[in-house]
Amino acid sequence: MLGNEKQNRPSGPLVGFLDIGSYKNSCLIVVPDRARHRSPLGATIVGASCMRSRGIKSGVVSNLAEAERAVKACVSEAELMAGDTLETINVAFSCGRLESDSFRANAEIPSGVVSRGDIARCHRAGRSFAVREGRRLVHMNEMNYRLDGQTSTLTPLGMAARHLTASLHTVTADPAPLHNLEMLAARCFLKIGRLIVAPFASAIAAASPEERQLGITVIDIGGGTVKIAQFADGCFANTSVMPVGADHITGDIARRLQTPFAEAERIKALYGTLVSAQSDSHMTFSYPLAGHEDDGMHHSNKAHLAEIVSHRTAMIASLIRERLDRSEVAELVGDKVVLTGGGSDLVGMAEFMANHLGRSVRVARPSAQFALPQNLSGPGFSTVVGMVAAGISPAGATMRVEHGEAPPQGYLGRVGQWLMTGL
Repeated sequence: MLGNEKQNRPSGPLVGFLDIGSYKNSCLIVVPDRARHRSPLGATIVGASCMRSRGIKSGVVSNLAEAERAVKACVSEAELMAGDTLETINVAFSCGRLESDSFRANAEIPSGVVSRGDIARCHRAGRSFAVREGRRLVHMNEMNYRLDGQTSTLTPLGMAARHLTASLHTVTADPAPLHNLEMLAARCFLKIGRLIVAPFASAIAAASPEERQLGITVIDIGGGTVKIAQFADGCFANTSVMPVGADHITGDIARRLQTPFAEAERIKALYGTLVSAQSDSHMTFSYPLAGHEDDGMHHSNKAHLAEIVSHRTAMIASLIRERLDRSEVAELVGDKVVLTGGGSDLVGMAEFMANHLGRSVRVARPSAQFALPQNLSGPGFSTVVGMVAAGISPAGATMRVEHGEAPPQGYLGRVGQWLMTGL
C-alpha cells in the first residue's frame, strides 16, 4: 500500500511527521490530499518508518548523540520509501512539564462588527498571558467566544458586538527540553516546522469526533510516559504528561526475573496479561539470566508474571486516577475513557483500568477512523497518525518554530554534512 518509487506517488509537496518516543521513533511522510478528494486522514502516506528509540528517557532527550543516530535512521528509512528527502519536519512534543491553562482574553470592537483583526488581538493577548512566566507556548485553541458578555459562539467573525471575549486553552512547556529537541532536529539537518502536542495528536487518532463533542478523556500509555488529553464540547480542554509508562512494567519483569531488558520485553509481549486464570500457574516459559554466558534456561509461569505486571499497572492506574480527579474540567468531560498507545495493548488492560479508575474504558486504534495499512494500525501509532490528521491543515492549532540557518539541500547535501560532522 505504501509506494517506494517517486514516480508512483501522488503529486504534491511532501510533509513529514516524527514522533520521538522513549521506546520507539515513528516517522510518516505524506502528500496532502487535494480539496475535492480528501480521505479521512487528509493525506496519502508515501513513506513510513518505525525503529527502536535511543537517547530518550520519559520523553526527554537524555543522550543527544544516541538520539541523533536513532532519529536519522528512522527518517532516512521513511525518505527512502517516499523516494525523496525532507528539509522540514513536524514533531510531536510531550516533554518540558506540559501545563494546561484556560483563561479569557478581551478586545474592544470600535467598528461594532467583529473582524479578523479583532480576533487576532484576542489571540495576541492570550499568547502574551500564556508566556508571562517565561514558559514556551506550544499549543493554543479557542473554546468559545462571547459577544458583549452574552451571546456564545465559535464563529464570531462578522457578528455585531462592541466587546469580544475569547475563552482560550493553552499548553506551555519549560524552554530547555524544547531547545534540546530543536538541537536534535538540527543535528539531523532538519528544521522543525510545527510542534504538535503529543497527547492532542493521540486523541485525534483514537477518539471519534462524536466522542470529543460529548466529552472524553484519552490516555496514551507509551513506553516512558502516560499522556492525558481531555475534550469537552469538541474542544481540547486539558492535558498532562506523567513520566511513567510500559517500560516501567518491562523493567519490573527484568528485575524480578533477573533477565535482560530485551528478553523482558519479549516475555511481556508473549505472556503478559492482566487477566488471571487458574491454569496460569501451570503455563511456564523459559528465559536466560542476565550476565550468564552458559546456555542454561530458567523458568517461570504466567501467574508469577501476571503478579509482576498487575502490581506496576495498578501503581500507574493510581497515578492516572489522581490526575483525573484533580482535573479542572472533570465535570465537563464525563467518565468515558479511551486508552491508546503501545502500553494499552496488554491483554486485559481495558477491564483493569476500568476497575481502578471507576470509569468506562475502551482501547482504541487509529485504524478505526482512518484507512491505514496493517503495519500502522496498532494503538502504538496513534500519536504519529493523529499528527497527520491534526497537522495537515495550515490552520491547525499547532505552533510554528522560528529558525536561523537552513539545512543542506537534498540527500547528497545532508550525507556530506553528516560526513563532515563525523570528521
